[in-house]
Amino acid sequence: MFCGIFALVTLAGFWAARWRRPEAGMASLEEWGLAGRSFGTWITWFLIGGDLYTAYTVIAVPAALYGAGAMGFFALPYAVIAYPYMMIVLPRLWNVCHRHGYVTFADFVGGRFGNRWLTVAIALTGVLALMPYIALQLVGIRVVIEALGIKGEWPLGAAFVVLAAYTYSSGLRAPAVIAIVKDVMLYLMVITALVILPVKLGGYARVFELAQTSLAKHGASTMLAPGQFLAYSTLAIGSAIALMLYPHTATAVLSAGSAKVVRRNAAMLPAYSFLLGLIALLGYVALASGVVAKNPNESVPLLFLSAFPEWFGGFCLAAIAVGALVPAAIMSIAASNLFTRNLYGAFATTPLSPKGESEMAKIVSLLVKFGALVFVLKLPATYAIEMQLLGGIWIGQMFPSVVIGLFTRWFNPWALLVGWVVGMGTGTGMVWAMGMKGSVYPVHAFGGVYAMYAAVPALLLNLAVATVLTLALRLVGVGRGTDTTDATAYIG
Repeated sequence: MFCGIFALVTLAGFWAARWRRPEAGMASLEEWGLAGRSFGTWITWFLIGGDLYTAYTVIAVPAALYGAGAMGFFALPYAVIAYPYMMIVLPRLWNVCHRHGYVTFADFVGGRFGNRWLTVAIALTGVLALMPYIALQLVGIRVVIEALGIKGEWPLGAAFVVLAAYTYSSGLRAPAVIAIVKDVMLYLMVITALVILPVKLGGYARVFELAQTSLAKHGASTMLAPGQFLAYSTLAIGSAIALMLYPHTATAVLSAGSAKVVRRNAAMLPAYSFLLGLIALLGYVALASGVVAKNPNESVPLLFLSAFPEWFGGFCLAAIAVGALVPAAIMSIAASNLFTRNLYGAFATTPLSPKGESEMAKIVSLLVKFGALVFVLKLPATYAIEMQLLGGIWIGQMFPSVVIGLFTRWFNPWALLVGWVVGMGTGTGMVWAMGMKGSVYPVHAFGGVYAMYAAVPALLLNLAVATVLTLALRLVGVGRGTDTTDATAYIG
């Protein structure tokens, strides 16, 4: 079952190269990396959903509840917060990027503020944050393969080759096609599990009772303790701020055919929040079912293999593996877009032709995936998880330049750059002080200790520095750079 579905998805990935292919082929970054900005409402919905709800989401969110109890549920309110934020910000960004042919959010920052170094900083942040995120998708595939009882590194290498090959040939069209298959499988898997398993266990009241008993053995609970309220809320807020700034989110959104498509998706995507809540409950179902996992990330695969017939267990594990291929492909495309346009492009003495850009992006996408594979094979999986903690904090530091910059040019670009440096350094320092084991940092202020997600105080400090420096630079007459974007693109 697992191999059959994987083979079907592989064929779909290669077929996607012919789907909606223009007569001129994919000889530009806009065609290869954004599918010609041609996707309608439903394709965009599946693509963004496949982009945001990854294999690691299916594994890590239930694992958080399996190991830590109620704190793991922060993923649900952050998704709820994110979609109104998306409704306000992303259609406007789409308009500006479409008007000027921008492929990345760093393109937008470069046009808005006219500062090459700020543009490079934004691009570099995106690439750094994406590398461990891609690695985590491969970690998810490895967890699934190990649950099947297959040992060795060759299966992960084979999955990498398949992913690399169809992404190279089909660009963004491949994950768009596969996302449809992945999401249908994911809904079937989760709904089936959450209807059948609780009935076997005696109902949801019994599931929560058994989960609470199990969690209490190591000091966790199905209810938040008062001391966790601030950490929980800042995790939700900080994660929501970062979610829509990730480069792979930008890639999926900018592939939409119009700003209306983006707005419709903001209204429709909460269906995935409902699904996320169901996915999270699998952690409690695993506890109630008596699943014993040394690594919490193994709890969901072990649950499916122990609770269902082998054929359906194979179907569920295939859904998780396919759920890794979609975001990994989009992330590698996003990283290659950033490198080609905003890192190499920022310093190239001779601009690349459209075909040259697409060829370079294809090669870089292979290198990005290869780097993630080496990361997974040569380093412990905990390294990827720890780096991903930093990734969310780093991405949040783009908020002043991208989101606030979308509505006002009040900030001086040099002040934004210094604020970015301070925010990146502060956030990284907080996680480092925690031994790279968590992202909730005890902030000492006003005579008290406040445990909060490190991205939030880092962003507040970033904004404070940018504000003070902007005022100081105005006093000494330092220019704000040149805005080359069209003012009418911000209307509507």
